[in-house]
Amino acid sequence: MPSHLSADRPAAQPPGRGSVDALISQTRRLKGDVDAVRRDAAGEGSDHPRERWQRALYDLALHQLSDLDEHLAQLRDGPLPTAAPEPPAPAQGSLLSRVGSAEWNLLTDEASWSGELYQILGRDPAASPLTLDELPSLVVDEDRPKLTAMVTDCLVDARPIDGEFRIARRGGDVRTVHMMGEPVLDTDGSTASMWAVLRDVSELRRSQRAVSETRDSLHHRQEAVRSEQRLAVELQEAVLPPWRGSLRLPHRGPRTLDLASQHLSASAHTMIGGDWYDALELTDGETLLSVGDLTGQGVGVTSNMTMLLGAVRGMAMAGARPGQLMAWLNQLLDATVQPALGSAVCCRYRPAGRTLVWAQAGHPAPLLFRDGTGRALNAPDGVLLGATSGAVYGQAEETLQVGDLLLLHTDGLVPGHTGSAAANLLLGLAPRLTGNRTAEDCLRTVVEEFGASEREDNACVLVARVMS
Repeated sequence: MPSHLSADRPAAQPPGRGSVDALISQTRRLKGDVDAVRRDAAGEGSDHPRERWQRALYDLALHQLSDLDEHLAQLRDGPLPTAAPEPPAPAQGSLLSRVGSAEWNLLTDEASWSGELYQILGRDPAASPLTLDELPSLVVDEDRPKLTAMVTDCLVDARPIDGEFRIARRGGDVRTVHMMGEPVLDTDGSTASMWAVLRDVSELRRSQRAVSETRDSLHHRQEAVRSEQRLAVELQEAVLPPWRGSLRLPHRGPRTLDLASQHLSASAHTMIGGDWYDALELTDGETLLSVGDLTGQGVGVTSNMTMLLGAVRGMAMAGARPGQLMAWLNQLLDATVQPALGSAVCCRYRPAGRTLVWAQAGHPAPLLFRDGTGRALNAPDGVLLGATSGAVYGQAEETLQVGDLLLLHTDGLVPGHTGSAAANLLLGLAPRLTGNRTAEDCLRTVVEEFGASEREDNACVLVARVMS
């Protein structure tokens, strides 16, 4: 705001209409561009916090451009005369009224208001303008000390005014007004009068609060997601067994399996899903090996995974063979209030004869590595868990040898690849896996190859080596 050097300084001349018209044209073009981007933006009508926040920002930008258009037009046309009976109302949806101006002469105690200021303050245009002493009568009680301090600093210390306060208009309407002012100095440097411009920023502040509230809502939503993710991770870590080293069968002879397993989490900001693995010594001397996943993400899916893992263990301990276990598990998922589709592979290893019996439900088949080569086991019949009520699952049998390596995994283990493509990449590790002495070494090889890159999905891998 330019400083007034004296009370007698002539009023500044308005800028040329041509230059202001050019600014108005640029503003309107920019407003059209913003409106076009807003219409093309995704999420129109969505109630997601991020979409609400984006819409609020677009609306704020469009409103401010509309008001810039109006203010430039006012600059071009000049202020309304004080005697104007009724200044024009702002455009529908405008955040700002036209800017009003005032000057208070300290020597004569006279006040001069523009026509816009009468409308902003809700005053009758036929009434006399209020003096500086009378102006606080329009301000709400809580804000009067703020206005008094601003005016005093301006008149006594020649400080510019730049602040807001609330006014109470006729009918109880409370509005927020932004005031900018400067002292007008006489020839000896003392304050002769005070000049100020005022504008109604009530709708602007409301729109800014909407942006802030939607941003806070988005922040709270993100915090809730992160909290749920942490809880899901903690729950999953508490449920999944940390298998490392040999699984010995002290009461059933010297035969052992060397086991290692790991859960690989998806990249940051992705919720933990329902991937799981398990290994369990059964009472008949056999060993249960299982890997699977449920669709969805978050604590609810992790809770369902916990239920499923417990059911698999209970059925296996009761003697259910892999095919029967899959059928019962399918019935269990189908009977839940919120059934979750998923996939699983379940194996029972019998040390006597080194026999592996297994069944699958829409899941990658186990991979067998022997003598530097690898292959996927021939799959029995199977369908997706929870997809078909009363489904019958076939099971297959494989005889293993000492030194064989069995790898069970979920479909998200190899980032960017699923099904046979993922299996082929894993089988390509056969020479390196065969050279490893322990299941832990084999697991480390797999994780180093496929676990370090960014992944969209969670994954589990379980490695079992036949020791004797």
